[in-house]
Amino acid sequence: MHKAQDPLFAERVRASFARQQAMNLIGARMAVVEAGYTEIHLPYKPEVTQQHGYIHGGIVGMIADSAAGYAANTLTAADTEVLTVEYKLNLLAPAEGPLLIAEGSVVRYGRTLIVTRAEVFAVSHGRKNLCALMQQTIMAVYGKHPAKT
Repeated sequence: MHKAQDPLFAERVRASFARQQAMNLIGARMAVVEAGYTEIHLPYKPEVTQQHGYIHGGIVGMIADSAAGYAANTLTAADTEVLTVEYKLNLLAPAEGPLLIAEGSVVRYGRTLIVTRAEVFAVSHGRKNLCALMQQTIMAVYGKHPAKT
């Protein structure tokens, strides 16, 4: 279990997520924020699908990247932002159904680099089907302040 450095981490992470225009554009919402763990929920929208009607792999990558990145951000100090250095995404099954859930978690927390993972599930008829798996490296940026919008 990971320990948050900032007692107000949940409010800080939710405020940062609210500033992400890309997440707003696709209709994603931050559903769960816990120390070392977040969930992003994305309802089905035809505007984010590819030619076969599945949610586009790029969109799946977006919510996986954000869920895992914000999981890392829950553990940082209040004056620290995070940036993705790299990630590897495996698309395991079509992302189809009325809801996608990206579950992000911290694997190893370091001072500068944080290793995370995300699992993305397509939810349909009450069943969760794993459709993508991601491993990610995050860089902690100390003293960085978010851009003004």
